[in-house]
Amino acid sequence: MPQGIVGEFLSLKEETDADLLAMQCGDFYEFFADDAETVGRELDLKVSQKSSHGSSYPMAGVPLDDLTPYLKALVERGYRVAVAEQYETADGHAREVTRVVTPGTLLEPSREDAQYLASVVRDDETYGLAFADVTTGQFLVTSVEGADAAHSEVYRFDPVELLPGPGVRSEDAFLRRVRESDVNLTTFETEAFAPGRARHALREQFGDVTASVGLDDEVAVRAAGAVLAYVTETNTAVTASMTRLRTYEPADHLTLDATTQRNLELTETMHGDRAGSLVDTIDHTVTSAGGRLLREWVTRPRRDRDELRRRLDCVEALAAHALARERLRDALDGAYDLERLASRAAGGRADASDLLAIRDTLALVPSLAAAIEDSPLADSPLAAVVERPDREAAGDLHGELTAALADDPPKTVQQGELFQKGYDDELDDLIERHAEIRAWLDSLAAREKREHGLSHVTVDRNRTDGYYIQVGKSVADQVPEHYREIKTLKNSKRFVTDELEEKERTVLRVEEARADLEYDLFCGLRSRVGDAAELLQDVGRVLAELDVLASLATHAAGQDWTRPTLTEPGPLSIEAGRHPVVEATTEFVPNDLFIDEERSFLIVTGPNMSGKSTYMRQAALITLLAQVGSFVPARRAEVGVVDGIFTRVGALDELAQGRSTFMVEMQELSNILHSATDESLVILDEVGRGTATYDGISIAWAATEYLHNEIRSKTLFATHYHELTSLAEHLPRVANVHVAAEERDGDVTFLRTVEEGATDRSYGIHVADLAGVPAPVVSRASEVLDRLRDEKAIEAKGGSSEPVQAVFDLGSGSFTATAESKTAEPAANGGAETTPMAGAEVTTEPEADPATADVLRALRETNVNETSPVELMARVQEWQEQLDDEG
Repeated sequence: MPQGIVGEFLSLKEETDADLLAMQCGDFYEFFADDAETVGRELDLKVSQKSSHGSSYPMAGVPLDDLTPYLKALVERGYRVAVAEQYETADGHAREVTRVVTPGTLLEPSREDAQYLASVVRDDETYGLAFADVTTGQFLVTSVEGADAAHSEVYRFDPVELLPGPGVRSEDAFLRRVRESDVNLTTFETEAFAPGRARHALREQFGDVTASVGLDDEVAVRAAGAVLAYVTETNTAVTASMTRLRTYEPADHLTLDATTQRNLELTETMHGDRAGSLVDTIDHTVTSAGGRLLREWVTRPRRDRDELRRRLDCVEALAAHALARERLRDALDGAYDLERLASRAAGGRADASDLLAIRDTLALVPSLAAAIEDSPLADSPLAAVVERPDREAAGDLHGELTAALADDPPKTVQQGELFQKGYDDELDDLIERHAEIRAWLDSLAAREKREHGLSHVTVDRNRTDGYYIQVGKSVADQVPEHYREIKTLKNSKRFVTDELEEKERTVLRVEEARADLEYDLFCGLRSRVGDAAELLQDVGRVLAELDVLASLATHAAGQDWTRPTLTEPGPLSIEAGRHPVVEATTEFVPNDLFIDEERSFLIVTGPNMSGKSTYMRQAALITLLAQVGSFVPARRAEVGVVDGIFTRVGALDELAQGRSTFMVEMQELSNILHSATDESLVILDEVGRGTATYDGISIAWAATEYLHNEIRSKTLFATHYHELTSLAEHLPRVANVHVAAEERDGDVTFLRTVEEGATDRSYGIHVADLAGVPAPVVSRASEVLDRLRDEKAIEAKGGSSEPVQAVFDLGSGSFTATAESKTAEPAANGGAETTPMAGAEVTTEPEADPATADVLRALRETNVNETSPVELMARVQEWQEQLDDEG
């Protein structure tokens, strides 16, 4: 190994499992060897060469006071960075690694959203989950059943770093789904997940968690203990911000699997952008903590009607009283992020500006309380919100910070001038002595001029010469004998005297004593603020909640949203409902929706691009918003509280993971059929479209029956399989609705109004024309469609009035038909209704002349049931061209 400073660097690097090491060398943090190359590439730093014992190594560095932004940039790129500090010893100095900063333990993140470090432990089918945000002190733990539920919770919290337990590391399916996000997976020592060690770590930090928070689930204890051990190992100081451990039950919140959260675009669009998401649309918060809490509410809607009514009461009061609302928002606008500031103070990393921010934010509490108590809001639950934290203790802390801190302290905490006069007697004495000496020094030049008849005399100080008397060259020969020359410049000379040197020594001793005392006083003050972290977190949470409630009220008032009526259980009844995001960007046509126990399954048909997906998504989003505690975009809304929302809306190929579009679709459908209950809302936007026509219809048909008969959930199902609309005649709770369109002289107008009944057309060719498909293709498609419609008009079996299943016979280029029994047969289990599919195809192959022989041969080799509609139409066109050429 190389010797010298580079050898020391490499030796320290070996002691950690970090990706990079920043080692303090005097006034810089240096990176050497491969680390320097990496840092130079990632941060665009200059890389130079360091010679060490005959060898040369790459070197890159950053100033001591500038490490934080570079550290943040590296960690947010996924690097784990160790930091080695330098300290003085009797023999000189030494260095040791004091912390390892990882994505989940970074205290100064760029993002305003929560920054969770997560751990997942598995025992059979039970998963223990722990989520800790070291920037705010939040620490949540729970357990769930099944990999899907575990993945949904991980997706909901969106951690930046995840510690998979021993039983999870080999679970390829779960980890594959987790890797689809931006989370950093970190393999932590297996021993940290052991039950005994985990419970001991929690007891040391929080006391008896079984008695205090009811945490007795071993798999959850193991997950929480591993998180705490990881934080302790990477940076012990960070654990000071983790003041409270809370358990939660996933059943307290709406079930939203990862697919549904993506499909409804709650926090980001399908393209990964925040703009255009639900959160972005309704976010009018004025604080970073409020924005963070709003995201939490949207991704974790509640099922507790009492809590939801409390939130709605607050939103209603704020929406109705604009002046009081704006007064409250104006006061909140000056608030800093107390939760994160408390974490910095508890971790010993807060500087004077952080404590000033705490002081100024605590000063807002009385004005916020007054904005509520001295207004029409006083009779609302908002008054109880501001009473939640200990306002007296908050006032005492604010008073101490006000009395202590200077109004404009320096950026560092080691150069003095941090405190107000009167805060500490010893400090006041030092400040007074320092002021006396400075006054003597400030008046020295005038005295020297007066006593010795000198002109052009100044007194100054620099690092090289210390304090000196500077005299112009023209009068330098007139200086008294006790002046000692120390430097000659172009136009002047510098001198010192014994008295000046003594004053310099005195002022340096006083400045050093003052700086040391102020640093000790500051550390004590910061420690007391850190001890109040739980109080600050409580105040910060209240400010964030007020901000969110005012934000929801602002949006409700501005967009004419209405308060929903919550029932449990109950119908979903919406009058003139709108999509909360789409209405903000375009003129919107409102629509009604009604689902209850007698009419629980709506089959939604209508043209492409007519708004079927928007109609169904707005139903889901209105339900979700109601269970956030928000007003909703509708003239009137009655929302039966649901236990979960499940969606299947489109799919992308995931070939890299070995999953095609159809496989993804079927897995999403499977999750819904296994997870939804009779208290759930299910949104299906096409099922079975990714496979051959008959396979697709069969799957959609069977899924409809299962949802209707077995699960009995509230369901909206949009489909282009018009055959499914006949289910309304056989299944008692199924009803048809359609999005209307008007056709005149070949032109189609999408009315975007939802009406009762089914439609039998999708206007796909019209949409193809709108999309810019070449005119010859559109024209040819219209010809083929007209021909198919003409052939379909043929009645089967002598014009029987029985409903028929039309089958396109590729041999004849025409439709034949089969009779379909309308008789519903009793189900084998519990009398559930089933509906028979169409019977066997009845087709007659026409006599073929020699010109069609090749086409018929190809036709016989084609398996219609295993050929997708697009490929089938392509073959039909190819065969048609062959026949035209023959003719």
